[in-house]
Amino acid sequence: MTKTSKFAVLSLAAATALMGTMAPAAAEGELNLYSSRHYDTDERLYTDFEQATGIKINRIEGNADELISRMEAEGANSPADVFMTVDTVRLARAKDLGLLQSVDSAVLEAAIPAYLQDADNQWFGFSQRARILFYDKTDVTNPPLTYQALADEQYKGKICIRSSTNVYTQNIVAALIAHLGEETVQGWANGVVANFARAPQGGDTDQLRAIASGECDIAMSNTYYFARALRKGDEQMTPEQLANIGWVFPNQNDIGAHMNISGGGVAANAPNKENAIRFLEYLASEQAQQYFSAGNDEYPAVPGVGLSESVAALGIFRPDTIALSDIAANVEAANRVLGNAKWE
Repeated sequence: MTKTSKFAVLSLAAATALMGTMAPAAAEGELNLYSSRHYDTDERLYTDFEQATGIKINRIEGNADELISRMEAEGANSPADVFMTVDTVRLARAKDLGLLQSVDSAVLEAAIPAYLQDADNQWFGFSQRARILFYDKTDVTNPPLTYQALADEQYKGKICIRSSTNVYTQNIVAALIAHLGEETVQGWANGVVANFARAPQGGDTDQLRAIASGECDIAMSNTYYFARALRKGDEQMTPEQLANIGWVFPNQNDIGAHMNISGGGVAANAPNKENAIRFLEYLASEQAQQYFSAGNDEYPAVPGVGLSESVAALGIFRPDTIALSDIAANVEAANRVLGNAKWE
């Protein structure tokens, strides 16, 4: 972390007292970024922007729900210029709460595919992670090729997955509802729960480690966790265990593989609105897009940007290009389905 970044970064807790005295008025040459991204490699994103523009980034970091609550409490006096997070659900929630504003930017419109933008241009996706299926190549000779197949009885007692409170789980169930309808997805969720190898627990890397340890045979995870393990190794998985994990990009003959995004938007009361828009436009630049892939093993949102070696190693696939706004609209139904299925 650079000296400049150390000075500019504040944790949410540490910022609480400070922000109470922070004037919301515009500060020329500054940008107040509320972000739930927590990756060391993002430092390069920020320092390059600062050096190229002379705009200093003041970061407030915390989990997305905390940041949203803070912006609500601050109201019109909020110093937030940009809100960034790593899932569609929280971006949609921020919009619904009136915490974001529409952005008129020809640069963003041209660079970001329409399905990765909010319908009202209140948020944009800047990087993607495919949510796919992983399996033990020794024990599973017939891996599921679709998300729907996770409910097949042949996979009873084999599946590890995250809890219903996780936004990635809520997102994919919402996407399936948008494609298949709530009634169909309710039956699917009931079947998946019946096939659990254990109660849902842990993060995405924990699901991969559960395959390596033999606790389960099939798991769902975002690609960037696995790509990162390919690039850097994993302290709890041997190279042999990692090599024994296979993967499937699901639903390649119909809807495509579900994609999670990292994205952001301009805060409703941004005191430095022009700087905020310049930052979002920078995130859509080829340079920044390459950092998302090379630094954090994500897929760029902008078409045509080259992939890092670890991400390219996963292969070519068909992504689900459903509008993210349609996923956000079905999150409430997704939570209803998960509750009815007793998906812990």
